[in-house]
Amino acid sequence: MLSAEERRAALGIARASIARGLHLRHPEAVPAAIRAEEYAGALTGPLADPAGAFVTLRLNHDLRGCIGYIESSDPLSSVIDEVAEKAAFEDPRFPPLTTDEFRRVHIEISVLSPMKRIKSIQEITVGTHGLLMEHGWHRGLLLPQVATEYGWGREEFLENVSRKAGVSRTAWRDENTKLFIFSATVFEEHEESHVASS
Repeated sequence: MLSAEERRAALGIARASIARGLHLRHPEAVPAAIRAEEYAGALTGPLADPAGAFVTLRLNHDLRGCIGYIESSDPLSSVIDEVAEKAAFEDPRFPPLTTDEFRRVHIEISVLSPMKRIKSIQEITVGTHGLLMEHGWHRGLLLPQVATEYGWGREEFLENVSRKAGVSRTAWRDENTKLFIFSATVFEEHEESHVASS
């Protein structure tokens, strides 16, 4: 679990990473004390531990970018630093984030638990678990909050993670398909002040 201070630091690292990609020397709402480079080698606790994480960007509640790593041997702080920049500038679904958008974009971070392979879909708790599906060379992942946002039931969640993997909606039923569940610690900026909220 991350403390409120650690969550604020993580969100500061994400915002500073994006600001750096935009060549902003004094980015709005990013105190110098929480710039990612100043954390290098100085972090302890969960931010220094290896973990997978996703950074999601939204503009006016609409998705504007989302990239992450399922797992990593790097410290969580480094993972957030890297994937925040990728979400802003390398998500193939969107053009690179602009300076104007940076000032309005809302940042959400999901820190992932280890993956657990399941034998029965009854092990999936919608709203608590995210899904990772592997079908041959195809792979798809949906974060826990996605099912809640769209009001999906368990089978709809499975159909949509199949689509995310680029296979048929019923591929999750294939006996050769591997299904994994995970949980996530999700936190975000306050929309007006860029201060963390739980």
